[in-house]
Amino acid sequence: MGKVIAIANQKGGVGKTTTAINLSAALAAKGKKVLVIDTDPQGNTTSGFGVEKNELDNTIYELMLSECSIKECIINEVISGVSIIPSNVNLAATEIELIGVDRREFILKREVEWIKESYDYIIIDCPPSLNFLTINSMTTADSVLVPIQCEYYALEGLSQLIHTINLVKERLNPDLDMEGVVFTMYDSRTNLSLQVVENVKSNLNQRIFSTVIPRNIRLAEAPSYGMPINLYDAKSSGSEAYKLLAEEIIDRKEE
Repeated sequence: MGKVIAIANQKGGVGKTTTAINLSAALAAKGKKVLVIDTDPQGNTTSGFGVEKNELDNTIYELMLSECSIKECIINEVISGVSIIPSNVNLAATEIELIGVDRREFILKREVEWIKESYDYIIIDCPPSLNFLTINSMTTADSVLVPIQCEYYALEGLSQLIHTINLVKERLNPDLDMEGVVFTMYDSRTNLSLQVVENVKSNLNQRIFSTVIPRNIRLAEAPSYGMPINLYDAKSSGSEAYKLLAEEIIDRKEE
């Protein structure tokens, strides 16, 4: 049975897309069959796998509007072991186009049920806001992974996100769990990064991954080449970190 993990944080620039791309690739490198669902209208996860997002007939937008089946919008094997449901700017219109549609919070969940058995992991990259698309992602997911940037305002908005996760759990998806918090853009040379980690640990009653994702130039470069870090530079500290994160996630699933 596939495990569905939504990667969410309403703050932008915290490493959601970087985590979606590189965690998926690292899981695939461990022999897992992975589907990535891009629910962000910016489509950065789509282009991060080298897919030309503006030249697609079927994306998650067409899927949400029932204009294609889920199998018709999956692009198989964008890299070995990873397939993707792509996104582009059209997706921004779905919230308005689906006003008044019955049980619209469950559209993605209903579609994913058709193919869930075919994958070990389904990773959903959420948009940087708590909107209709994020709610759809959370009703579909088994758990939520929250990337937190090691910076001064890290905790701001986090309580709101956890409140949203709890509301979704209470009203829409009783099986939703917190997968955990992963620290991103960690710079071991600064006291600030250390302080943020300690601050979050002392204030947050949540699972925190022991793997931290470093601030790494190769990690920042990889998307412009349409590659995950383990293909772009397998020996970089960023690649090593996502490999360790994938191992932690696999261990948790097997618990």
